[in-house]
Amino acid sequence: MRTLALEAGDVIMDIYNSDDFDVRSKSDDSPVTAADEAADALISKGLRAAFPDVLLVTEEQADSHEQRASAFLIVDPLDGTKEFIHRRGDFTVNIAYVVDGTPVRGVVYAPAKGRMFFTRADGKSVEEQGPFDKDAVGNLSPISVSSPDNAALMVVASKSHRDQATDDYINKYAVKDMKSAGSSLKFCLVATGEADIYPRVGRTMEWDTAAGHAVLKGAGGDVVRFDDHTPLTYGKPIYENPFFIAYAPGVKLRKA
Repeated sequence: MRTLALEAGDVIMDIYNSDDFDVRSKSDDSPVTAADEAADALISKGLRAAFPDVLLVTEEQADSHEQRASAFLIVDPLDGTKEFIHRRGDFTVNIAYVVDGTPVRGVVYAPAKGRMFFTRADGKSVEEQGPFDKDAVGNLSPISVSSPDNAALMVVASKSHRDQATDDYINKYAVKDMKSAGSSLKFCLVATGEADIYPRVGRTMEWDTAAGHAVLKGAGGDVVRFDDHTPLTYGKPIYENPFFIAYAPGVKLRKA
């Protein structure tokens, strides 16, 4: 999964650094680029070869959204397409493995940022230091969530999807600092302790969140539903998420 994420990152960056690339709209009006499609083809081929008996769900293959299994791989080959299109750099490659509703393994690679996060076989999450060799894992730093100060919280929120409902919820907390980030990097910022909480009041799909969720869980954090604070689970109809909150367990969660 790590190797495929790095290979997909190379393909994405070749297109990102080109003079121009086409942007089209999908049926739900979300944008898609040649980078999404090329990365999806590369990752899908690699995962199907390595795990032929495991269901593969990917954002770019609508047929896969109708399929169900208790264990499955789920991929967003380019999470943060809007960040990519505007050349803001906050986009990621997300690959995750879900078992019985819980993401147990995940890789999040941000090629333009040079950051790579993944869960190890023991379930613990690490950040790999570059340069990234596809054949050999580099130096790994264990990551863990913060010990939050509820009188001075660090909040991260979406860069492209910020709205009044999000701000209203954030205003229920005593906030020391606020940062914006794109894609699944927001989960990783909570996982490394760079932020304490990431509330998402807006539509997301499971391929947007599964890899980041796995990384956060492996760093001691958690993700719960926004409405009742029960665990966010996977394998839901059409792989659509409810609103959610990703956080370090020391945060005293406020009601929606």
